[in-house]
Amino acid sequence: MTAETATDVFEEHRPFLLGVAYRMLGRVADAEDVVQDAWLRWSAADRGDVREPRAYLVRVTTRLALDRLARIKTRNEAYVGPWLPEPYVTDFGDTVEDTAERAVLADSVSLAVLVVLESLSPLERAVFVLREAFGYPYADIGAVLDRTESAVRQLAGRARRHVEERRPRYEVDPVQRRELTERFLAAAVEGDLEGLMALLAPDARLVGDSGGKAKAPLRVLESADHVGRFLVGVAGKGLPDVSRRYLEVNGGFAVLVLSGGKPDTLFQIDVAEGGIQAVYVIRNPDKLRALAD
Repeated sequence: MTAETATDVFEEHRPFLLGVAYRMLGRVADAEDVVQDAWLRWSAADRGDVREPRAYLVRVTTRLALDRLARIKTRNEAYVGPWLPEPYVTDFGDTVEDTAERAVLADSVSLAVLVVLESLSPLERAVFVLREAFGYPYADIGAVLDRTESAVRQLAGRARRHVEERRPRYEVDPVQRRELTERFLAAAVEGDLEGLMALLAPDARLVGDSGGKAKAPLRVLESADHVGRFLVGVAGKGLPDVSRRYLEVNGGFAVLVLSGGKPDTLFQIDVAEGGIQAVYVIRNPDKLRALAD
């Protein structure tokens, strides 16, 4: 395999590797660093012995991500306020034709699920990602992690039970989600508390992630009343030179609010039974920087 061919092979698999790394780490920059390190390993490897490049690259990427998870956990312990994954721009609606497959991919990268994955052990998280998001056979996951198939099945079972017990049950109808998001944003901007209360489920939650670098609640807000009053209070203060951009983030419709052309706030909602169950507000400028383009 020539150097040029090796580059082409790696670039073919790069999006897949980035998807694996991001689901394991919850951070775009860290995932990109891991994939870059995987490229360095690939470019220096004796590729003549590599019969299945994709399997080799997934193994390298997964192990590099596992190494990085330990450092990230230490970093998270000092995080100010609630933590949410770094927004990850997706386009499953354009790139995946199969509706069922698109739903699985979107769910595996959703903010709600990634928050739950943070509570798994690194090995459980790796197994869950490879099995549930990408459908890897247990034997193949065992080869990636140097574990027996039996051990991988046990890890998968524990991870699946943990996620199912803690994962919120939200609907993923993209049309309804978009419609409610637009109505929610309009009511919030206008400071329309009554309009917000009509959209929010009684037990709605708001999770604000600022990392202490912007104004946002330092705890999760519970109940429609608390969420609605907070949003109305924020809207009353306003931002200069406001514009909006709609995009697909973490498999779902989202709104990016810009001030002076720079990303200020990302809003995304989760819906169930026709009402807004969760509002995610990301204001940490470090997490929004990648959305500037």
